Amino acid sequence: MTETESTILATIIELEATIQNAATAQPKPSLLPIFERLDRLTASLPPTTDGSLLHYMHKKSYQKARLFLQGQDAENQVGNCRHV
Repeated sequence: MTETESTILATIIELEATIQNAATAQPKPSLLPIFERLDRLTASLPPTTDGSLLHYMHKKSYQKARLFLQGQDAENQVGNCRHV
């Protein structure tokens, strides 16, 4: 896993934790900075990046990207675009 991929994974985990805790958090957290960071990281991925990861990140399928980066891509289900 590259450094960028590792940072993407950590950021997705942060996003999921922030969403999970948002129901009880006061004040409510802003997710925008996390989404902006993920957009910047996606833009910095080289063209040689695995096509599945590029697809997940461009489609903002962050749960699928997390599973892919954690070596659990087999757990991903086919989406509306017919891509796992």
